Formats: sequence, C-alpha cells, structure tokens
Amino acid sequence: MTLPLVAVLDYGSGNVRSAVRAVERAGAQVELTSDPRKVAEADGLLVPGVGAFEACMRGLEAVDGVRLIERRLIASKPVLGICVGMQILFGEGIEHGVQTQGCGEWPGVIERLQAPIVPHMGWNTVVPGGAAKGSRMFAGIEDERFYFVHSYGLRDWVLSRPPALPEAQVTWTEYGGDRFVSAVEDGPLWATQFHPEKSGDAGRRLLQNWIATL
Repeated sequence: MTLPLVAVLDYGSGNVRSAVRAVERAGAQVELTSDPRKVAEADGLLVPGVGAFEACMRGLEAVDGVRLIERRLIASKPVLGICVGMQILFGEGIEHGVQTQGCGEWPGVIERLQAPIVPHMGWNTVVPGGAAKGSRMFAGIEDERFYFVHSYGLRDWVLSRPPALPEAQVTWTEYGGDRFVSAVEDGPLWATQFHPEKSGDAGRRLLQNWIATL
C-alpha cells in the first residue's frame, strides 16, 4: 500500500522539521518543497508558520505560495494550515500597527489577543463547532487538549458565504477572558491555530484524520 504524499511548503518560516516528522509519524510520505509542480501534485499540502504575519506573507509571496494554495483549493485538493500558516489564510493581519494583506481564502482580521498574559502558551481545550455535525478533523478527539504558542488570532469572525456553499465548521478557544478561532474545517481547506505536531497523541490523531481525507 502506497502512503499518501504530503508536501510541506518551504517558504522560510522557521523550523519546520517537527511538522515534517509529525506528518511522517501520522502515516504519510513527506517532502519539504516549494517546487510548484510538486506542490500541485502532492496528495496534501501543509502550510506551516511561525513568527510575524507580515514576514510569513513576504516569504509566501517569494515562492508564489498564495497562488499555489489557491490553485490547489480550486481543484479541491486538501490544504492544512498550522499556527501562522492558519492566520495567513484570512484577509489581513495587524501587528504593531502594520496592516498586511493575507491570502484571503476566508474573511477576517488577525489581531493581538486581549488577554492579561500574552503570548498564549501551553495546553488548552477547544470547542469544535462541527462536532455535532460529524467533524472529520476532531473525530475521536473532541474532548482533548492541544498546544498553543501565539500572541495573535482571529477574535471576531462572522462568516459570510453564498447559500450554495457549505458552512465552515469553526472551533473556538477561550483564554484570559478572550476568545479566538482555534481551528476551521472547510471542505478541502483545514487550519489550526494550535500546533498538532506539539500536541502529543491528540495532535497525531488530528493529523491522521487529515491524512485519511487525502
């Protein structure tokens, strides 16, 4: 049996080796690449991300990553964004007064968390919005905790969609009196604010759930 092939997008966003190893342990072949052909032909594309929104967008644009992601989604080919790799999928990010345009796959603004202690670092629970409707992302791990490291997030999101399209399944997390989107499952496009590769058995199961859709 041939294992599915996951391309991890290489656009200069920090240390991605942990993500590569985690996907391998979850049961897929992995290639770290920014080659357009390999990204297009892979069964799944994982978009990692650490650091500032603006820096990640610069790196993404340098390898034509926005177009590569868009072309996969047009073809209904699975994409998974992690941490800032999730944030850049939204319309824009604002950090230190700097406004940066994102990929625009979803509407929304990434902004600083309004909590007494930032960054939000450590284990936290999530509330899967799609669990009652059969979430594939959180199948078998609806009540688990996941590992977060971030200072920014999507705190206010009203998803506006044409009626013909399915609604995204949106997962929320509360921290320090604030609330932010911690995961989205929307057809071929999945994303998590937390780090599955740092979330132990629960994170491995989530990656396995994603790989099962490839």
